[in-house]
Amino acid sequence: MITCHLKYVIDATKMAEFEQYCRMWLPLIKKFGGVHHGYLLPSEGASNIALGSFSFPSLAAYEQYRISSLDDPECQVAFRFSKETRCFLSYERTFFRPLFPE
Repeated sequence: MITCHLKYVIDATKMAEFEQYCRMWLPLIKKFGGVHHGYLLPSEGASNIALGSFSFPSLAAYEQYRISSLDDPECQVAFRFSKETRCFLSYERTFFRPLFPE
């Protein structure tokens, strides 16, 4: 299993738009065989950083999701929404291998 952790730099004045963007992706990850672990939106402290994470069974499955999402109509809506609203300024992807209790 591989977990993709996203760190977004968001436009704090567009929190509602960013939250809508996040809600679009929650079911889409599942559609492609992943598990979305949710988003963490700013509350106290920095108002321009948000986090999200989701897992796929393997890096190959994640890469297939990335390829397939480019042609998926629902993903295209989410991609366009982020470009039109500019609700986030940038993001970083980091991949982790989760370790669970035995």
